[in-house]
Amino acid sequence: MPRPTELTVPTETGPGRLLVSPAEDPTALLWLGHGAGGGAGAPDLAVLAEELPRHGVTVVRHEQPWVLAGRRVAPRPAALDTGWLAALPAVTELAAGVPVVVGGRSAGARVACRTAGGVGASAVVCLAFPLHPPRRPERSRAEELLRPEVPVLVLQGTRDALGTADEVAAAAAGAPAVEVVPVAGADHALKVGRSAPVGQADTLALLPATVRLFLGRELPAR
Repeated sequence: MPRPTELTVPTETGPGRLLVSPAEDPTALLWLGHGAGGGAGAPDLAVLAEELPRHGVTVVRHEQPWVLAGRRVAPRPAALDTGWLAALPAVTELAAGVPVVVGGRSAGARVACRTAGGVGASAVVCLAFPLHPPRRPERSRAEELLRPEVPVLVLQGTRDALGTADEVAAAAAGAPAVEVVPVAGADHALKVGRSAPVGQADTLALLPATVRLFLGRELPAR
């Protein structure tokens, strides 16, 4: 995987960073946020950044200021949204007129859903959307998932303690804009165990392949 270009983004809480993996002739830009437990190097984000540029999609992974500052605990949702939105001018310039798709894993998926309308996103890609805290299904975050008025793809593990694929599909029932794709045997990190029907390498390969089909179907042809 070629080393991505790094861009620093100033925010009111310190610098953030964009890791840009460009497509040679892009048809879209996918802007991805990370989860509350790690940065842009998460395997699911990394495989999208490696594979999608080969198929015409520039991938921009966004590292929030708290990660660059070395803090271990993510700030509250409002601060995450502020750090994300500070990068919008830079992302818009990178897109250079092609459709911008927002997304991310876990907390990053929540940020993408909350801000999709405000940034003019053409679609949303969620990896392991945290539908509820562990063992607290009554504290649903379905309202955030259903907020975007554009097509939403959710890649969700069947063993995710923060909401299985079945739970997310049930929460999105009646919302035709939301497509839930189960990731067999995967947990919240989209990791699979030894007894899973599909191994880890093939599970990771499923992610960019599914995103490509989604974008090809939902974005306007050039």
